[in-house]
Amino acid sequence: MEQQDLKQAESDLQFLSFTLGREEYGVDILRVQEIRSWEPVSRIPNVPAYEKGVVNLRGAIVPIIDLRERFQLGHSPYTPLTVVVVLQAREADKIRIMGVVVDSVSDVVDVNRKSIQSAPDFGSKVSTEFINGLVSVNDRMVMLLDVDKLLKLDGVDGEDES
Repeated sequence: MEQQDLKQAESDLQFLSFTLGREEYGVDILRVQEIRSWEPVSRIPNVPAYEKGVVNLRGAIVPIIDLRERFQLGHSPYTPLTVVVVLQAREADKIRIMGVVVDSVSDVVDVNRKSIQSAPDFGSKVSTEFINGLVSVNDRMVMLLDVDKLLKLDGVDGEDES
């Protein structure tokens, strides 16, 4: 019985699910550092509108981005349910910490690796670069996000330099 439990654990992944509007998204639970309530940020000039600013998180300066605006879903007023999910991304040999503003956190979902479907191809006009896959959980469609691609900021990773 223990052998079967071990195999099951190897094939199951856990994702923190959250909402943006009526859509549900998930990120690998191992990339979540913490979940915080929304608090005002220090604005940084000349950054895209979805980059809300920075907060001091126990001595570390952490950039905060609004995922709704990043995904061009429009702005929504922040409410008491609005939260910031602090994520860790790997970039080469560095770990980058960044907060993402989401409408609300749903729950932690267990997903069997085999049940993850690849993102549909909508052609070159629609970007699905942040989506690792889709999974159906309790009759809800959850889009699984690639944290590393999601947290690469435009123009900051050095690739856009001329």
